[in-house]
Amino acid sequence: MSQTIAVLPGDGVGPEVTRAAVRVLQHVRPDLRCVESVVGGAALERGLSPLPDEARALAESSAAILFGSVGLPQYDGKPLPERPEYALFLLRRDYELYANLRPVRVFPGLEDASSLKPELVRGLDLIVVRELTGGIYFGKPKEQRVEDGIEMAVDTMIYRAPEIERIARTAFELARGRRKRVTSVDKQNILETSRLWRRVVTKLANEYPDVQLDHLLVDNAAMQLVRRPGYFDVIVTENMFGDILSDEAAILTGSIGTLPSASLGTLGTPGRQFGLYEPIAGTAPDIAGKGIANPTAAILSAALLLRYSLDDDANALRIERAVENAYVSGARTAEIAGSTPPLGTGAFTDRVIANL
Repeated sequence: MSQTIAVLPGDGVGPEVTRAAVRVLQHVRPDLRCVESVVGGAALERGLSPLPDEARALAESSAAILFGSVGLPQYDGKPLPERPEYALFLLRRDYELYANLRPVRVFPGLEDASSLKPELVRGLDLIVVRELTGGIYFGKPKEQRVEDGIEMAVDTMIYRAPEIERIARTAFELARGRRKRVTSVDKQNILETSRLWRRVVTKLANEYPDVQLDHLLVDNAAMQLVRRPGYFDVIVTENMFGDILSDEAAILTGSIGTLPSASLGTLGTPGRQFGLYEPIAGTAPDIAGKGIANPTAAILSAALLLRYSLDDDANALRIERAVENAYVSGARTAEIAGSTPPLGTGAFTDRVIANL
């Protein structure tokens, strides 16, 4: 299998945090060949498409993609194919990256950074499993039009039973290696797609008698995440609900800059799946180029890459423990530093590498 990693840094702080992650990745796996290419706004500024042919070809020949972030304010309001985010849309669609895993963990010593009481988030360790290639983001028709002189818009939410079953199976399998609890989130009191979702997930649960399943309506789930976050182990939900809930869950840690993600698809084999790995914090153009962005999420995304696409759990754990030890030793970036002198992106990365 290819030992090439496609590095697509993207926009804003994406290049800064992605290169920090590459430093850590190559420290533990010097055999990997990390090759960089432009995507998103960086590509558009060169007169290219958001996902240029060179980047696509690199992804085709690689074991996995280490992604930064895409999106810049000057492209807001443009049609999707002319926006940086289209690169991510195409990669998810074309590689059928249907399973988005978003681990949410509060590191020891960071409890006070959360907006919740420390006792509510101490030891927090959950994972959101978001269906990524279906639902309202991909359904058709999707358009704006004028009828009888009135502007209107339509988005279509559609799910098929096999799409629901495969993402639910991902959640159950993950739960078996964790605390054996799956919470399925839907809106079955209103939406037909959610009624189908609940039926399919409930039926599949019969194959996993060792895993406890419960169901929550999405509005209740949003409330429970801030009321009793420690209750959750694995949350599985559809695309739009997952988009919202995973960001809510992320901020429980005190900084969205600490949360990684993995998007896995149908290519590859169990343990060595092709995937795209990225921090969920976005481009943060207001701090781009200042060297103060938190690289934690990008570094932890590299750890997920080792675990899921290279079947290298040992080195993934090394990275995760090094990040934890850096925080335990007092290393902090600006957004969570409080009264502690903050470290820049490079200095924080140095601390992580020292802890390897």
